[in-house]
Amino acid sequence: MTDLQIESTADRIVAGFDKINEKVDTMRAERLNDPDSLGDKLLKAALPSIAGFVAGKVFTVLWNRGTSRRKSGAGALGDGVVDDHESFVMSLLFSALSAAIGAVVSQLSDRGSQAIVDRRHRKQGR
Repeated sequence: MTDLQIESTADRIVAGFDKINEKVDTMRAERLNDPDSLGDKLLKAALPSIAGFVAGKVFTVLWNRGTSRRKSGAGALGDGVVDDHESFVMSLLFSALSAAIGAVVSQLSDRGSQAIVDRRHRKQGR
C-alpha cells in the first residue's frame, strides 16, 4: 500500500467518525432542548394506555352482563342458543364496538394527558 492509499482510507474513516459525532451532537441538543421531563413523557405514555385498558375491561364486563341477560323469542339473537349466525353477528358487533370505544378513549386520554403536561409547563413558566 502506498502512503496515498493509507491517507485516503484514514481520511474516509475520520470523515465517517465526524458524521457520527455531528449526529450525536444533534441528538444531544434535541434531548437537552426538549421541554418534556421524564415524568411528562411517562404520563403521556401511561395515561392513555391505562385508560384504554380500563375502558376495554369495563366494556367487556358490561357486554358480558348485557348479553347474558338478553332473552328473546326462538331463533332470535340472544335466545340462549348460540348458533353460527348469532356467534358471528355478536362477535362482529363486539369487535366493532370495542374498537370504537378504544379509539375514542385513546384519543381523549391522549389529549387529556397532553393538556396536563401543557398546564404544568405554563405554571412552571410563570
